[in-house]
Amino acid sequence: MSLWSRKKSKQFPDFWNSYLALFENKNNKKTIQNARFIAFDTETTGFDYIDDRILSIGGIAINDIAIDVADQLELYLEQDVFNSDTVEIHGIRKNNNFDTVSEHEALALFIKHIGDSILIAHHADFDRKMINKALQRHGLGTLKNKFLDTGILFSKTKHLIYRSQRNHINYSLDELCDDLKISKSDRHTASGDALITALAFLKILAKLKIEKRDRVSILF
Repeated sequence: MSLWSRKKSKQFPDFWNSYLALFENKNNKKTIQNARFIAFDTETTGFDYIDDRILSIGGIAINDIAIDVADQLELYLEQDVFNSDTVEIHGIRKNNNFDTVSEHEALALFIKHIGDSILIAHHADFDRKMINKALQRHGLGTLKNKFLDTGILFSKTKHLIYRSQRNHINYSLDELCDDLKISKSDRHTASGDALITALAFLKILAKLKIEKRDRVSILF
C-alpha cells in the first residue's frame, strides 16, 4: 500500500484528502512569476500554542506578482476561550456581532482557500503553529505548504536594499511598515495585517528586482 493510500485509509475529511493530494507531485516547480502566494495572519486569544485559540484568520492572494483583491478570505471563529487582556490589541470582543464559524469549518475553508500556495506571514512560525495545533485538535496533520516569513526575508535582504549591515532578525510588522512606507491604518486585524504582509512582500521583491526566471526557492 502506498503512503498516499495509507493516508486516505485514515478516513480524513474530503477537504483534507484533497489538500494532501496537491502535494503528491514533487516535480511541480514554481517560479515567482507563476506561483500563487497567500499572505495571511491570525488573531488569537494569546500566545500559548496549546491553551490559546484562533479568533480570526485573514488571507489575500498574490497572483502574477500582484495582489488579487477578489481572491481573499476573512473568517471569525466561535470563541470557547477568551482573554480580555488581548482585546486591546486585536479589538475582537466575545460579544461582537461577527458571523462566526466553528474551528473545524474555519480550518476547512482555510485549507480549501490556500491549496498548495506558498504561504507568507510575518513571524510565520507563530501563525503556522497556531494553525497546526488547531488541525491536530481535529485529528488532522500539519500544513504542507512552503512558508515565507517577511520578517526573516527583510532581515536577510535589508543590506542589499539599503547597502547597510545594520539589521537584526526580529523586525516587527510596524518596523516593516515604517521602512517600506506602508500605511498602518488597518493594523491588528487579521485581514488588515494580511494585506500589509502582502504589500511588504511585494515591496521587498520590487526592491530586489528579482527576475522572472528565478526560482521561488531562492527566497527560502
